[in-house]
Amino acid sequence: MFGFLKKKLKESIEGIKKVFKEEKPQEEEPKEELKEEVKKEIEEKEQEIEQVEELEKEVEEKKAKTPEAEKIKEVEEEVLKEVEEEIKQEEKELEKEAEEIKKEKPKEEQKEIVEETKEKKGFFSKLFAKKEEKVKRIEEKKPLIPLFEKKLSEEEFEKFFKKLEISFLEANIAYEVIQLLKQELKKELVDKPVKRGKVEEKIITTIRNTFERILLEINPDVILKKIEENKSKGEPTKILFLGVNGVGKTTSLAKLCYWLQQKGHSVVISASDTFRAASIEQLEIHANKLGVKIIKHKYGADPAAVAYDAIEYAKAHHIDVVLIDSAGRQHSNTNLMDELAKIKRIAKPDFTIFVADALTGNDAVEQAREFGKIGFDAIILGKADVDQKGGAILSVSYISGKPIMFLGVGQSYEDLEPFDKIKLLEKLMK
Repeated sequence: MFGFLKKKLKESIEGIKKVFKEEKPQEEEPKEELKEEVKKEIEEKEQEIEQVEELEKEVEEKKAKTPEAEKIKEVEEEVLKEVEEEIKQEEKELEKEAEEIKKEKPKEEQKEIVEETKEKKGFFSKLFAKKEEKVKRIEEKKPLIPLFEKKLSEEEFEKFFKKLEISFLEANIAYEVIQLLKQELKKELVDKPVKRGKVEEKIITTIRNTFERILLEINPDVILKKIEENKSKGEPTKILFLGVNGVGKTTSLAKLCYWLQQKGHSVVISASDTFRAASIEQLEIHANKLGVKIIKHKYGADPAAVAYDAIEYAKAHHIDVVLIDSAGRQHSNTNLMDELAKIKRIAKPDFTIFVADALTGNDAVEQAREFGKIGFDAIILGKADVDQKGGAILSVSYISGKPIMFLGVGQSYEDLEPFDKIKLLEKLMK
């Protein structure tokens, strides 16, 4: 289930992840005035180093010209004294400069300026170390958020969602559902900072939450509760099945009959499909296998009259439930839809169940939309186990406004699974 949709969803998400990876903020260049200031300081240091080198050279020359050791010592001491005086003078000037900077520069810059001043003070000890210095940023460091987060523009979002929209359409998801997904994703992604490593999680979570909100479910135990309520009044519980030809309506009826029997309830079947050839014989086969009574008339008989007789039989024989089959009809056939409305008026069903084939995709959604005009209470979706797209399951309850009660997940009578949207979404999103 959902194999196709999961693949397409993954491809679309990989596309948007690339958008988040491609754009990386560049380091901001220091302001020109700061660059010039640092450059000037470096040049001054280089000049100081050259002066000391010249003094050393002068000492060496004096040593070479003066043979007397004492005279050499005096010269060395004199040179060293001159150098020390120059250093002290430089330190004083630097301290004065630092004080002036403190008054003029913002507090954010002061700490770094002071550190630079300390480095200058100790330059003599590092005199013959590397001359190059790295340019230090004096401005307050900017937050690291741009390195890890990105705001998606509306243009980028539209480009991303266009691919996702095509994938959703290919998966037979209804247009209304797609537009709702677009609206929700737009709220979460456009002009909102999203962590680069969390974009996939954000998209998946938004899609999951949207589907969880629009998927309507109903616990089939409501039928059991209604049966007990009606039994206390001496009335059978009536369930009408409707849907187009070929969607597995009769098979779904037989599966529900088996489910009710497993819950300890007696059942009678009304063969109210008097239109389709072999429909009565097909239903008889199921009734015989399940060991239940079937009420039938001839082909062409009034379907509502068959349902009425089945209800009366149930009352007379204290049968708990009447399952009413109906002719499969195209939802565009007005006359047959009117006939179905007549069955509802006569039988007054406690539950009307719309049956659809999950594999028919958007057509199942359109059928639900049209049969909604007749009115139904819950949905059974057959062939859900082999539906690789999942569009009908994800759309039909939102479009019809009615909950899904069961999923048909196989050919056996046991293969009727109560609908659980959380379990379903785990299969889609894992």
